Amino acid sequence: MENTPNLSPDLPTRDSAAAPVLAAAGEHAHPDQHWLWRYVLSQDHKVIAKQFLITGMFWALVGGSLSSLFRLQLGWPEGSMEWLKPLLGHWIEAGKLNPEFYLALVTMHGTIMVFFVLTAGLSGTFSNFLIPLQIGARDMASGFMNMLSYWFFFLSSVIMFSSLFIETGPAASGWTIYPPLSALPQAISGSGLGMTLWLVSMALFIVSQLLGSVNYISTVLNLRTRGMSMTKLPLTIWSFFLTAVLGTLSFPVLFAAVLLLVFDRSFGTSFFLSDIYIAGQALSNQGGSPVLFQHLFWFLGHPEVYIVIMPAMGIVSEVLATHARKPIFGYRAMIGSLLGISLLSFVVWGHHMFVTGMNPFLGSVFVFLTLMIAVPSAVKTFNWLATLWRGNIRFTTAMLFSIGFVSLFVAGGLTGIVLGNATLDIQMHNTYFVIAHFHLVMGSAAMFGMFAGIYHWFPKMFGRMLNERLGYVHFWFTFAGAYLTFIPMHYIGIAGFPRRYYSWTGFDMFSQFSDLNQFISVAAIFAFLAQFIFLFNFFHSIWRGRRATENPWRSNTLEWTTPVELGHGNWPGAVPAVYRWPYDYSKPGSDADFIPQHVPFSQTPASNMPYEQPAAE
Repeated sequence: MENTPNLSPDLPTRDSAAAPVLAAAGEHAHPDQHWLWRYVLSQDHKVIAKQFLITGMFWALVGGSLSSLFRLQLGWPEGSMEWLKPLLGHWIEAGKLNPEFYLALVTMHGTIMVFFVLTAGLSGTFSNFLIPLQIGARDMASGFMNMLSYWFFFLSSVIMFSSLFIETGPAASGWTIYPPLSALPQAISGSGLGMTLWLVSMALFIVSQLLGSVNYISTVLNLRTRGMSMTKLPLTIWSFFLTAVLGTLSFPVLFAAVLLLVFDRSFGTSFFLSDIYIAGQALSNQGGSPVLFQHLFWFLGHPEVYIVIMPAMGIVSEVLATHARKPIFGYRAMIGSLLGISLLSFVVWGHHMFVTGMNPFLGSVFVFLTLMIAVPSAVKTFNWLATLWRGNIRFTTAMLFSIGFVSLFVAGGLTGIVLGNATLDIQMHNTYFVIAHFHLVMGSAAMFGMFAGIYHWFPKMFGRMLNERLGYVHFWFTFAGAYLTFIPMHYIGIAGFPRRYYSWTGFDMFSQFSDLNQFISVAAIFAFLAQFIFLFNFFHSIWRGRRATENPWRSNTLEWTTPVELGHGNWPGAVPAVYRWPYDYSKPGSDADFIPQHVPFSQTPASNMPYEQPAAE
């Protein structure tokens, strides 16, 4: 028990400022509302969480479909794609995919998956849903700001989606939108209106993220129930809180980069342009540098990696402890590692820029800092494995996805050590080794964390249970598909196979990888099709799933003390006070293998530690 925080005896120690949240539900009751205010313009954090979830699922389908299209091109570059002409129209020319549209597919896939699915879909869903429920709050600090956060995201989504249907096509300069390709509308067709729509969409997306992040931070700091000190917060809340801090500090930098790029495109400035020739003609732009854009982009881009992965880390920590029936190992070390990751994520952006002519000494500094960030990540991995060790594991679907997350995080993280070394990264840069690395450690791992959260909290979201058998099939197909897709990419990446190439058949040195490329494409499409099992399970279970009980997983956190049918305000009576940390599982002396946070120590005398004895009444 040396890993447990210092717990107070019976009377919670939370300051009295939180007392108003203990009011009876009558003060928060909402009369019957028109469906527009209940489901569309709702200010209820639970409804907004579902809006983020459904929108994120739609975008995951779009992003997965785009990846399937360009994997067809990569797997069979000489094959005919005439059969796709009814879908893609003029982007199929003489039976072949248009090369510029291929770049647009890659650009939109990366943008959609990183920002709309793994940032808004993951964090927007679970931060909204769990923060008030797990800290004992009626709702977010500002319901109106919360509603605006979703609708700015939705508007951003509509603009981005519309860019797929314009004549000149969507943005086609890569999801990192490096200038000069993104800064010159006349460069290629994908640098025109599609790029403008991309920039407008991202500006609105950043506004959405900032509104949400400020709300999450305010709620965690100000609306915790009586007794809920920071050292009694579930690790989910710590991860959502620190993710919001990262977003608040880093997204404005991307907003500045987007704004300056708009100036370069439309107002003749030269922040990122200099000495440019198009069709043999010199442009007047002078004095700018595309490397400046890279600094601005990656100052957001690397914290963005952890904005994506930290919510999944918190979810996995909660699911592992619950379904292993063990206290989380090293609670304070887990919080410390989250803080360390958050701090170090701001000082490692330069490792994305080793090939820009960076001073070798400065490069060595970024190498050192990059390797340092592996330490808190390793602490978390060790603690997850120690939590599983000799646990009474229940292999639910949520647990399988959590274990799969740990596996993918370790596999992808080990290749990150290779790319963090400047000398090796220069050789691997812009090869499929990089693609494989970040798809394992960020893309696939974060998706597994998201699936773990959906399977675990679906009963609380919708009052019904997902089908576990379908969940098992979904997990194993997805797990196999992820590894079969990305492990071979490491091999062809080491051999120098370049990313973003439309066709590799003109290079004799890469022709030997034709069979492996086809294998990767088949595995990727197989993994994408497996998600339709989940979609059927999800929507069928909303209406036809087995009805859930109040606490089906026998979990300790406060959300499981609410009724199955959740109303606006969450608790029908007073909000429960908190007396203990959230991981009292399988405690010696206890009659049950879990003790919820709201159970006073006076009710569990046989299992109390010496410092947990209730105060004399």
